[in-house]
Amino acid sequence: MSDDINHSPQATACGQSNSPAPHPTDKTPDEGAAVPLTERRLRARRVPVDTLGEVVAYLRRDSQICRSEGFAAQTRLQLEYGGGVVVATLQTVTGDWLELDEIGLSETALLRLDVAEGAWVRVHHMTPVESFRHVRHHMSGEAFTSAALDEVVADIAAGRYSSIQISAFLTACAANRLSDDEVISLTRAMVATGKTLRWPGDRIVDKHSAGRLPGNRTTPIVVAIVTSQGVVMPKTASRAITSPAGTADVMETMAPVNLSLEEMRRVVNAVGGCVVFGGAAGLSPANDILTRIERPLDLDSEGRMMASILSKTLAAGSTHVLIDVPVGRTARIDSQYAFARFSERLRTIGHALGLDISTYVGQADQPVGRGIGPSLEAREVVSVLQNRRCAPADLRSKSLQIAGRLLEMGGKVLPGDGEACARAVLTSGLAWQQFQRICEAQGGMHEPLVGRHSKPVTARHPGVVTAVDNRHLAGVAKLAGAPAAPRAGVVFEAPIGTSVVAGQPLFTIYAESQGELEYAYEYACRFPAIVAVGES
Repeated sequence: MSDDINHSPQATACGQSNSPAPHPTDKTPDEGAAVPLTERRLRARRVPVDTLGEVVAYLRRDSQICRSEGFAAQTRLQLEYGGGVVVATLQTVTGDWLELDEIGLSETALLRLDVAEGAWVRVHHMTPVESFRHVRHHMSGEAFTSAALDEVVADIAAGRYSSIQISAFLTACAANRLSDDEVISLTRAMVATGKTLRWPGDRIVDKHSAGRLPGNRTTPIVVAIVTSQGVVMPKTASRAITSPAGTADVMETMAPVNLSLEEMRRVVNAVGGCVVFGGAAGLSPANDILTRIERPLDLDSEGRMMASILSKTLAAGSTHVLIDVPVGRTARIDSQYAFARFSERLRTIGHALGLDISTYVGQADQPVGRGIGPSLEAREVVSVLQNRRCAPADLRSKSLQIAGRLLEMGGKVLPGDGEACARAVLTSGLAWQQFQRICEAQGGMHEPLVGRHSKPVTARHPGVVTAVDNRHLAGVAKLAGAPAAPRAGVVFEAPIGTSVVAGQPLFTIYAESQGELEYAYEYACRFPAIVAVGES
């Protein structure tokens, strides 16, 4: 579905389908009489359970409908109400907290079905998902065809796949088992599940990161610099998958990010750019579903990651994109050779999709900046934009390099002149002014705050910092509560090459509760080489 944006300030709103009128028998009968279970209708009851976005239904194991229909745990059910249809995963329960003629619905199920408690919901077995045969065939060594991926992704976006089936699909894509053609087809299939934007002009820029580098929060700084110079940058950001903070998580500590497509368009038309959560705008929704399952699995693959990045870029209407590729021992890309191969593959796939792609190599031996966690990273973004003396030099330098490259790609300056232009914009205060405008356009700016509980992890002996384990350091931040607790995380205080004395803080843990603080601290103490200190 395409949402064309023209040169007029008020472009035509994206078309939305109207829900069919409710079926009269979907409502509770006026006389309050029980409806026979043989009619497969049950009264909806809210079950206040967070299911991480999955549609879940609950039935009494001893209910008539479970016995007559053969419903059991993990059965996929089709639920109907008022012309709406959703697919739910069933969990059976014991005890009398749920009545025999009730169906419990998770928060997500209630929202998706748009049903009130007490209303009568029709319940059926879901028709088997035929597209899953393509996943099984791929596991056996058969390549995905474009048509097969269209079917699989469409069914995933429609909610027909269970979490277990999505996990199987992600596993089938893992270990670099997707060819270039499969990545291209997967990207197109994911774009096709949602809405797309188009903007006036032939150079709309974007920036993404290959991830797995703590504190690498250049995007808000880059968007402010680039858009202040008239280059359009409709940035859609992700929430954390395997990290303590995604760009959307960081930005949300400073301004609203859950903007609709209409709101996103309004912001970009007003100030030239944005930093919003792509999932709220309905761009590449299949990607958000896959990401939801990837997060607890702690699983992502090169091909799936490429399709994720490129589908978001295409859906947002960008034409030129710079991919930040951290390279280091604990990064996804661990060598210059791997970087060269990855970059060439990205450019090949991007060209086939009509995108102009460039890559930026960044060192990933240690975090960028010092803050790791939504609020801690946001505070450093602000410090760079405000040109404070305490601002991390590495975060500032990297942001200027990336912004400079995008100014060149956007046609604002000649090749080689971008970084100098970006530096002038930052030091003049124009970038900070532009960032405030973006935040206000997205709903109002607020100050990021940090957790009130903190504890340092100190050096056990004097010496020099020789190495940093990014994954374990990120793990400490996550155990402290990040990103779910936005004020939690870690402040990294001893970059490689720093001389330390015994008892000097290597990093400080912040948490929103004392229990999470102690939990993260105990974990950090079990891995003393998170920040390795060698002899002087």
